[in-house]
Amino acid sequence: MMILLFAFLIGLFAGLRSLTAPAAVAWATHLGWLKLERPFALIGSIPSVAIFTLLAIVELVADKLPKTPSRTAPPGLISRIVMGGLSGACIAASGGQGAFIGALLGIAGALVGCFGGYQARARLVKALGTPDIYVALLEDLITIAGSLWVVSR
Repeated sequence: MMILLFAFLIGLFAGLRSLTAPAAVAWATHLGWLKLERPFALIGSIPSVAIFTLLAIVELVADKLPKTPSRTAPPGLISRIVMGGLSGACIAASGGQGAFIGALLGIAGALVGCFGGYQARARLVKALGTPDIYVALLEDLITIAGSLWVVSR
């Protein structure tokens, strides 16, 4: 049952930063923390790890740029749904659960993370009267630490 909670949580982190969660899953698979069968095992290949890691770093930087569209806009939302589903499926499959239910929970988590994260960030910026970048950096730390925590379980 805990593995299904982890599938939801990895999706939630994908909702905050779409590429951090799959990068964490890729690394965990590559390092042997997650045991996956094909086709999911391909996420742990060196090319996949390199691509997801590079894209996650680019996303962390791009999020801070003033012209970056909202995460709730269609391109960002779709990316979060897809990556949340993929990450959730991998987590569930690694724990012996169905990949389909893991994907659904990952998608649900991604939607919660996307819209909830957007609201939380906007409200924190307003309540604290601080520049958005400080809250964005905190969100980055939460996403990275949370994703690593989930894949290390």
